[in-house]
Amino acid sequence: MQKGQQTKATIVDAALGLATQIGLEGLSIGALAEVARMSKSGVFAHFGSREELQLSVVREYHERFEAEVFYPVLKEQRGLPRLRALFANWMKRTSAEIDSGCLYISGAAEFDDRPGPVRDALASSVKTWLKAVHRAVTQARDEGHLSADLDANQMVFEIHGLILALHYEARFLKSAQSLARASLGFENILQRYGASSQTHTQVAKTSKPSEGKVKKSAASR
Repeated sequence: MQKGQQTKATIVDAALGLATQIGLEGLSIGALAEVARMSKSGVFAHFGSREELQLSVVREYHERFEAEVFYPVLKEQRGLPRLRALFANWMKRTSAEIDSGCLYISGAAEFDDRPGPVRDALASSVKTWLKAVHRAVTQARDEGHLSADLDANQMVFEIHGLILALHYEARFLKSAQSLARASLGFENILQRYGASSQTHTQVAKTSKPSEGKVKKSAASR
């Protein structure tokens, strides 16, 4: 990586840390320059505008989210093992963000009624992720781990709702039971859509990590 790219990566890292604390809307060239200990002109030279800075932060957040939540589950067997691992990673990520905040959630609150490139980037990132969850659900159905007639869109909606509730309960209400309730809620969802304790045991016995996986976007897996 060239020096200019390294500098930009360092600035984006600082911007991401700042955005999770004060929101994307709170980002400014001046505030970031102070945090990164650079001149305003130096920061501006790498982005050209505040909007481009915000977009760079959204892209970086999404890449890290996929690296922590999505890619690790590709070694799991398709079906229920992968879906469980995906939700576990998602909960782990959400738990780690209780203090700092989730950019997808805070960004939605900031830009839900503000059309433009930043809102589009946030929405696109979330939709890409939900497509990956949908794919995991349909794979579990196709493997016979869930009911053949399940409504995949509804199931994804309910799983996503659990994560949103977890974040709200843990971050805003400071509920000590939020993680346990989210885990129980996920198990209840699986049971309602056809998973059983017997299926879980059978899948666990036959689950073998697959090798040679090639990285693809979350939506394509």
